[in-house]
Amino acid sequence: MACGSDPAAFGLFYARYFEPVLAFFAIRVRGADVAADLAAETFAAALHASRRYRRGPEPAAAWLFAIARHKLIDATRRGVVADRARRRLGIEPVMIDDEDLERIEDLADVAASGERALMSLMGELPAAQREAIVARVLEERDYDEIAGELRCSPAVVRQRVSRGLATLRTQLEEGCR
Repeated sequence: MACGSDPAAFGLFYARYFEPVLAFFAIRVRGADVAADLAAETFAAALHASRRYRRGPEPAAAWLFAIARHKLIDATRRGVVADRARRRLGIEPVMIDDEDLERIEDLADVAASGERALMSLMGELPAAQREAIVARVLEERDYDEIAGELRCSPAVVRQRVSRGLATLRTQLEEGCR
């Protein structure tokens, strides 16, 4: 992601991931206005950090959602959404109207139903695959750590995650047809 020095690239990144980030917050916090503030702070922090971003095996979206997760944890711990990144970049606070609030609430409803459907599909996976996916994808733990806990090799954990995600992907694609 070469967004640090390319405003147009960051604009495309923002356009692609704004709604997913907003939905992430909308189903986890009370109030569409708080979700919008957290999304704005996440993108401001991402813009500020984009010059230091180094492409790795994970997609840039994983980096962005890690920032979002940290912003959520910080806001929960403090009881307020920080605005340090926005102020540092000179970005004005987000102003949302009733139409925006309704759109965010609709987005939260859709995201929550999708999350429930995904969790239902996860429940259908073999326990070993489900455990590996939860540990690797949701808890963001290293393969070596997971392997030690599950008493198997990292290669086995990778295989379980890969097979489980492939099964979920197939089930989701079939459900969308």
